[in-house]
Amino acid sequence: MKETKNLLMGVFVAGVVLVLIIVCLYETETILPGLLATDKQSEFLLTFLMELATLGCAFLALRLFKFEKIHQELTTGKAVALRSWGMIRLLMLLVPLWADTLLYYLYMNTTFGYLGIILALCLPFVYPSMNRCETETEA
Repeated sequence: MKETKNLLMGVFVAGVVLVLIIVCLYETETILPGLLATDKQSEFLLTFLMELATLGCAFLALRLFKFEKIHQELTTGKAVALRSWGMIRLLMLLVPLWADTLLYYLYMNTTFGYLGIILALCLPFVYPSMNRCETETEA
């Protein structure tokens, strides 16, 4: 179980660090923000897609372990099931967070920033502590 917790913690920390690196690169203007700000058609399409992806992934990631089939796998498979389902749950939050962060700085559209904030607020609820790993694999 400890190895699974360490793997999930590594993914969690790496995902947050990657977002912070993106923010630092754009805020220090190492990479120029607003490169695609004039392309309104793609901005509209990406805004629509990211709103759906962000809200859908946030809801699904927070409810994922409550589904009967997944809960049953977690209680019978313990660390192996937690490793795979925990990784899926973390990536469901981190991948749209990375995309929202990049899109915010590419388009300088606050909608992407707010979507990123929604996902960042979901991260503490899936923080892979040892206590959480143990309780999620109990019946």
